[in-house]
Amino acid sequence: MQLNPYGEDAVNLAADLANRRPESADELADRCRAAGLTLECPVTADDLDRAQAALNAWERVVDAGREQERADLLNRMLAEAAAYPRLTSHSDTGWHLHYRDAEQPLGSVLFTLFAVGTALHLAGRGMRRLRRCEVTECETAFADTSRTGRQRYCSQRCANRDAVRRHRARAAVT
Repeated sequence: MQLNPYGEDAVNLAADLANRRPESADELADRCRAAGLTLECPVTADDLDRAQAALNAWERVVDAGREQERADLLNRMLAEAAAYPRLTSHSDTGWHLHYRDAEQPLGSVLFTLFAVGTALHLAGRGMRRLRRCEVTECETAFADTSRTGRQRYCSQRCANRDAVRRHRARAAVT
């Protein structure tokens, strides 16, 4: 039973947008719609700027070295994004909770979504379940949603690349 959709989907959207930043308000709107967000207001350049600020704050959370630092950064995001939860039914999706005020512009919605979703993800799965890929030349951020909590790479491609590199290094030594 999924009681709150703000966890995994929100943190994965944050990672997707952070890893390939939208370059226009239209691109931001299209990618948010593709991720399943219902857009209640037109998306503007101000929304893009606010989304970029949200992504900058989110990436500081990703790159935090210690759990307490990560929690402090995320708590700052949550304080900035604070809004009362409200019951809503829009676009025939049925009644559900939103952690934001009605008619909020997309940039602010994303800031709240990233903050609440990341907090729920980390609190529910573990404070270390947000990271960058272990392949040195890959800077991709991702949320570890694996069953075991031991995901080290952003993709199977990077995992394979690192395995080949380790194999070649062992073969060169022998």
